[in-house]
Amino acid sequence: MLTLITGCESGLESNPVTTANKPTNKSPENELFIYTVWPSFYAKEENFDKQIGQFLKKKFPDMTIKHVHWDNPGRQYQDLIAAGTIPDIILDNTRMNAQRYIIDNDLQYDISDLIKKYNFDTNQLNPAHMAQMRNMTPDGKLYGLPFNNNDFVLFYNKDIFDKFGVDYPKDGMTYDEAYELAKKLTRVEGEITYKGYSQNPGHYMNYNQLSVSPLSQTEDKASLNTPEWKKIVDNLRRFYDIPANQFDTVETFATKGNIAMAVATVDHIVSFHEQNKNLKFDVVSAPSFSDVPDTRYQPNLYAMYITKQSTKKDQAFQVMAAILSEEHQVDLAKEGVIVPLESKAVQEAFGQNLTQMRGKNTKAIFHGKTALPPAARAAGLAWYDVPMQNVFGPLIFKESKDSVTALRMIEEQSTKGIETKKAEKAALDKSIKK
Repeated sequence: MLTLITGCESGLESNPVTTANKPTNKSPENELFIYTVWPSFYAKEENFDKQIGQFLKKKFPDMTIKHVHWDNPGRQYQDLIAAGTIPDIILDNTRMNAQRYIIDNDLQYDISDLIKKYNFDTNQLNPAHMAQMRNMTPDGKLYGLPFNNNDFVLFYNKDIFDKFGVDYPKDGMTYDEAYELAKKLTRVEGEITYKGYSQNPGHYMNYNQLSVSPLSQTEDKASLNTPEWKKIVDNLRRFYDIPANQFDTVETFATKGNIAMAVATVDHIVSFHEQNKNLKFDVVSAPSFSDVPDTRYQPNLYAMYITKQSTKKDQAFQVMAAILSEEHQVDLAKEGVIVPLESKAVQEAFGQNLTQMRGKNTKAIFHGKTALPPAARAAGLAWYDVPMQNVFGPLIFKESKDSVTALRMIEEQSTKGIETKKAEKAALDKSIKK
């Protein structure tokens, strides 16, 4: 029996709720509770059942899987904690939510002993995915295992390239090469403005290929006033500065049909096709810096976590290990899921079950290697979601700030935000002690 309470994915709560002295309701011995926050499409039970539920029923016929997806209100972390219904396994976004929702709510559990007990080989998984999991703490504790990576590729509109007689892009291009193409393809013809290149600046910077963090590794402050960050900003800014190439959202790539190239997540292969079935497009690997060639973006990773409160940690780990078996990784790859196992069988299987991906250059997804995430920060530092997208919008796009000034302004705003967050936490802790 698979149980689901559906929900949506936005607007997560920001205040951690202590699990201390909270009663935990005992569940049946054969029931395993899986709570999904990301991927968001698991809000639909049929998606969870197709990609995970059916497989687990076959693999563990004596186990009942209870599945709840995040929803607002009533099914957020704080609600489960208050009700004493702590999940056995949590699937969530690692970069955005692991610190502020799993660790700050004291749900984390080091699975290193379980990995040894069941002789699970983490070396078979994408090294950058595993690095992101281990870099959550300075002492390398491992609180979870990667589930899937919502990676980026470069989409290109064949009709625009054909119209202007420009050769199609190729896997392994540098930003310099993409820039030269963008200049050739950015044109105004009558009422139509053809844009050579577009990209979401927030994604570009948050998952940057130079493995740079917006936070200080040793102090509770932002760290953007560096040569590396200026290089990253200047690199994208030159595309925006091409006359008539002011960025629009990449989401209009299929509907407007006037963007020659756009960097977007792989799942857009399906959505762009559905939005415009007559659009002739394909994908190549996302461009990279010339000094770090053939480098994908940092992991945009969703991962599986076993909770400290779970009384079924062994069963939970066996479920996670089964999901990461090549058997199931191939099944997920057929559904267009970018999994942490990148064996030949997985790569050849990618997208096979999706008609929208037939004929597309899906090998581009596996071109090169994934950029490593930043090193772990020192213990005890506050997590803060630095609004990197604001460097470009509004500071560069609307206010025409130079790169150094835009970075400095976001650094100062974020450092103040960290100070405010720490003061609020200190006040809350003080009130709890009274």
